[in-house]
Amino acid sequence: MFEVLVYLYETYYRPDACPDSAALAKKLSAVGFEEEEISRALGWLTALAETTNEMFNQHAHQTAFSFGTRVYADKEYDMLGSAAIGFIDFLESADVINPLQREIVIERACAVNESPILLDKLKVIVLMVLWSQGKEPDSLMFDELFGDDDDAAAQVYH
Repeated sequence: MFEVLVYLYETYYRPDACPDSAALAKKLSAVGFEEEEISRALGWLTALAETTNEMFNQHAHQTAFSFGTRVYADKEYDMLGSAAIGFIDFLESADVINPLQREIVIERACAVNESPILLDKLKVIVLMVLWSQGKEPDSLMFDELFGDDDDAAAQVYH
């Protein structure tokens, strides 16, 4: 699934540049992705859009200026792990993500259903959340999120 997400991020500069789901699935299949991976990735992206809409509709009053402290439930802590939680906190303190985006990242990371989630997979999730909202991290943060560490990249896909 993560290989498909990375491919979409690298290929389509904006989510609205993607073709409809059926055409996109055919393109991804033609590139060589397996049907199961395509289906999982497209399902994950659909759920991302639904989560984003739900979060912004229910919590429109919450802004990037929220000064509250996020306390993680035991289940979230188990699913994410301390490295992922530390990275999410770092992104929020660096103003890469706001509190609503943080919640979307947490929800989508927990939806992967791996515990704890690998940091490299979390980075892809963060990129996809930002991409889905038409936002792009600055170049230094992009390097942090999407660096060229071959060992780390290999971990994302296995």
